[in-house]
Amino acid sequence: QVQLVESGGGSVQAGGSLRLSCAASGYSYRTYCMGWFRQAPGKDRDGVAIIDSGGSTRYADSVKGRFTISQDNAKNTLYLQMNSLKPEDSAMYYCARGPQYLACNLGSHSGYNYWGQGTRVTVSS
Repeated sequence: QVQLVESGGGSVQAGGSLRLSCAASGYSYRTYCMGWFRQAPGKDRDGVAIIDSGGSTRYADSVKGRFTISQDNAKNTLYLQMNSLKPEDSAMYYCARGPQYLACNLGSHSGYNYWGQGTRVTVSS
């Protein structure tokens, strides 16, 4: 049974940092592309960052230079280090499992078959 469990959200002031974690279980983690998405109230769920099975990464323009996606294959865990946080980064953050052995789609939900329950990030000005 595939499970994705996010943690690490919270409330911070603008300019602060948070590190999100996504613990994966129930499948061969290292062979799948993984992504972080976020959804603010009343808005669509948008891609934030992806990392493929080879370790290549891509980021949304809005977070480039501030966020870093990484993973620990030994721990089956995905991370999102978020620095220089802005109020507009406030959202529910979700990790998702993308295709096996293929690249993830950052611009849509296509190919993501499993999602975590989300962790909330609130950034105050």
